[in-house]
Amino acid sequence: MFTFTSGNKKITVYPALAENKPVIYLTTYNDDGGEVYDELQKQGCPDFTLVTVSGLNWEAELSPWAAGNLFKYSEMFTGGADAYLQFLTQQVLPQAEAGLNGILWRGLAGYSLAGLFTVYALYKTDLFSRAASMSGSLWYPGFKDFAMQSVLCKTPQHLYFSLGDKEARARNQYLKTVQQCTEELTAHYRSLGINTCYELNPGGHYRNIISRSAAGIKWLLTQ
Repeated sequence: MFTFTSGNKKITVYPALAENKPVIYLTTYNDDGGEVYDELQKQGCPDFTLVTVSGLNWEAELSPWAAGNLFKYSEMFTGGADAYLQFLTQQVLPQAEAGLNGILWRGLAGYSLAGLFTVYALYKTDLFSRAASMSGSLWYPGFKDFAMQSVLCKTPQHLYFSLGDKEARARNQYLKTVQQCTEELTAHYRSLGINTCYELNPGGHYRNIISRSAAGIKWLLTQ
């Protein structure tokens, strides 16, 4: 394991043991990528490299475009996802992969707003062939229509979605659409011939974040 900083963000690399293994990029909120990695090791998951990024301005840097009056503090959603993707692919990726001996494929994963960013990124770059969005904020205004009407940069081989079965019980007019949006997008990607998994987990948005994140990454690695 090694860490470096770039653009005020902390990047941690957990390298694969052997050469020519997959690399998965995980954007984290609380720098909990190490816990996700430990959980995957406990489950005997296939050998891979995990790269975690933390220290983001979460709402600003992961939102695909600015949104109006979502919540009381809606000005936080300023639409910085394109800039973060550029940072991830042009600065983090080359440094993280410099010491790796061959890459089988790249994956992208994230929870909540990072799960929204994960799906959005597939329309903006062809670097990732597998993606996992756990409790992704696919309720984001305009996102479902954007995803259904736009063309993926490269059709991914495998897509994973999961959601808590209580997440749609929110009072907020946007949040309560999350299950409908996730299920419609799952059906959309399946209609494109993409191997797409959708899992409904017990609980709300903040329950079992580590194990849910690990489940999505493990699914990508075992396809």
